[in-house]
Amino acid sequence: MPFQALLHELGRRIRLQRELRGFTTAELARRAELSRRHLTEAEAGRANLSIVTLAQLARALGTPLSALTDIPLELRATERVALVGLRGAGKSSVGRALALRLEAPLVELDRRVEELAGLSLGELFALHGEEHFHRLEAEALEAVLCEGTRCVIATGGSIVAAPATFARLKETCRTVWLKATPEEHYTRVLAQGDRRPMASRPRAMEELRAMLSAREPLYESCERTINTSGRSVEEVAAAIEAQLAPAENSPRA
Repeated sequence: MPFQALLHELGRRIRLQRELRGFTTAELARRAELSRRHLTEAEAGRANLSIVTLAQLARALGTPLSALTDIPLELRATERVALVGLRGAGKSSVGRALALRLEAPLVELDRRVEELAGLSLGELFALHGEEHFHRLEAEALEAVLCEGTRCVIATGGSIVAAPATFARLKETCRTVWLKATPEEHYTRVLAQGDRRPMASRPRAMEELRAMLSAREPLYESCERTINTSGRSVEEVAAAIEAQLAPAENSPRA
């Protein structure tokens, strides 16, 4: 379960604060105006506590709310997972498989941008240019974050070229770079029926290599990197799920 580690850590913190103050379960439940059973379930990591309940517990314990909720990133559940990479990295296909595994919706950020613009991406770039696209991309990301639901986000390949938006993504999501070779990116895009890499661009592969080389340091700043070479979509999704599990400490797979 994606949230299990978070609930266990939260329960551990409540129990620790209670024991430090010498409260029994019954006494803390009374002070926090909760049932003893609810508190017991919370300390066992089996209760999905509301922010109001957490505030009641913090007040009863005489501790800041942050003492209960300021949990390190590596212990948090995979509330939002953002997949990053160049076009052809497999963000949409892997995103769908990962969303099924995590029982969470898939959000394709480019589609949200199209909805905001009322235009296809091609039309948007042709009529308004890249700068306007990135403004809408930032707006679309904020809208997704405001929805407050855990999800898998397939980002656009150029999100790393918008520093403020990319920083916001890393602040609010578990970010995963889907790493592939230039040849793999190229082949995958063509396999999808997208001829843009070849259309009127005789040096398309050379340009792709240069773009990947320039963006690689930015992609590497993601929390995790998953090498997709020689892996199926399901294998990549499984690797991401394993990498984001709380017990997993290795940053590369």
